[in-house]
Parts: sequence; C-alpha cells; structure tokens
Amino acid sequence: MHIDSNIIEDYNQNGVVILKNIISSLWIDKLRTGIEKNFNNPSKYKCVYEQNDKKELFYDDYCNWQRINEYKDFFYKSGIAKIASKLMKSKKVNIFHEHVLIKQPSSKKRTPWHQDQSYYCVTGRQNVSFWCPLDLIKKENCPEFVKKSHNWKQKFLPTKFFGESYEHLDEEFEKIPDIENDKDKYEIISYELKPGDAIAFNFSTVHGAPPNKSKNIRRAFSARFTGDDARYIKRKGEMSPPFPEVKLKNGDILDCETFPVVLN
Repeated sequence: MHIDSNIIEDYNQNGVVILKNIISSLWIDKLRTGIEKNFNNPSKYKCVYEQNDKKELFYDDYCNWQRINEYKDFFYKSGIAKIASKLMKSKKVNIFHEHVLIKQPSSKKRTPWHQDQSYYCVTGRQNVSFWCPLDLIKKENCPEFVKKSHNWKQKFLPTKFFGESYEHLDEEFEKIPDIENDKDKYEIISYELKPGDAIAFNFSTVHGAPPNKSKNIRRAFSARFTGDDARYIKRKGEMSPPFPEVKLKNGDILDCETFPVVLN
C-alpha cells in the first residue's frame, strides 16, 4: 500500500488513522493460522476476562511472535515495518511485541478505556500499534479512539481489562476520566473494517472497545513497533507485558533480542 503524506500527517496529528487494504489475503490467512496455533498452545500470559459454563468469551495472549512463525514472518516479511517507519517518521524500526485479542459473539464485556504506553517499558513518541481485524467488524463493534489524545499532557494509570487499576507508584500517572459516561466531551472515532484493513494508533492514544454485539467472532492481531526516540524505562509498578528477560537500564535504546531492529 502507498502511504501518502496525508495519511502520515493524519496519524501524527490525530494519533490514529485507518489504513484500507494494506494486508493481503495471504497474510490474513497466515495470521489466522498463527492464532489457531497460539490458542492451541497458549503462553503463560494468556488471560481470560469473560467466560460462561461452555466456553471462554473474551481472552488474549501476547509475546508469542518469536515462537509462532506466522507472526514472525508477518513482522519481517509483510511490509508492515516499512509502513510503521513512514507513520512514525523514523529511520529505525524495532519490534515491540504482538497482542492477539478474541471476543466471541456472546461476549458482553467491553475493553476499558486506557492508554497503552502507561503499561509499557518504553518512552518516546515515535511508536505505532496496528490493530488488524481478521473478521468483518461493524462500526458498533470496533475499538473507539479519542482523537488527538496522544497529545494530552496527562498520563493515565494502566487499567486491567478486568476493570481495576494496576498497582503503581509512578506519581506522573493519574486516574483516567470516565470517558464512557461522558462521551460528549470527547471526539471519539471508530471505523467499519474488513480483513486487510488496519487501524494505526499511537501508544498514548486513549482507546477502548465495546462488547461483541455481532453474531461473529472478533479476532484481532496487533503488531507494535517503536522508532528512533524509543528508550527503555522500568516503571515503578506492574508492567504489561512484564518482559522479565530484558536487562536494559533506564534510558537505554531498545535494541536487543526481545526488541530487535527490523528496519534501519
């Protein structure tokens, strides 16, 4: 896909942009295969947020790209890293991690409003997350984003998808506003999507997601990248993902086995 200057400026000004038809059907099929492998053999990070007597309804997993070839190939061979470079206006692109989220049709739980960067061991503004649906997504089932919230001065306490906040000692973090019950105060955008589309958004863009009100499963693969200005930071509390294997120090560039350079 050609990423023109208008898309790049929309991303940097608004903190979120829709990218139509950027992922081929070949890669969508590969990601579906990878997700099947993933949940047949989930990692220790898999979490179930909602279930009934018969099955799990809302669940996720992350940090599996190094063991699932379909994920790894997507990072290195699909061209998504080149798109990340353009959107971030960054020469260098590091893999941060992937995140897979599943909501079954009968799921009634929404994903709470949150800001990804508060969970993460990274500072900097040159970053991007691609939310890639593997199923048709109607607007009422699509994640919602607060336009330009990546430019807010506030940094918000990370919120567990169960609803409670993480334990944190970082004084810079504050409780996120009650956006869900005060939507008129914010410019909230969402999209109608099909497999092959993606939403690109900044780690600091505030977002959440509704329950799955459709009759179809909602599978999404998120690919996350960092750029030139990314530096490691160890938060004063829980981080997600925790990356216990990473031995970097505060202020270090991220280049390491966990966060490899995929484009330079």
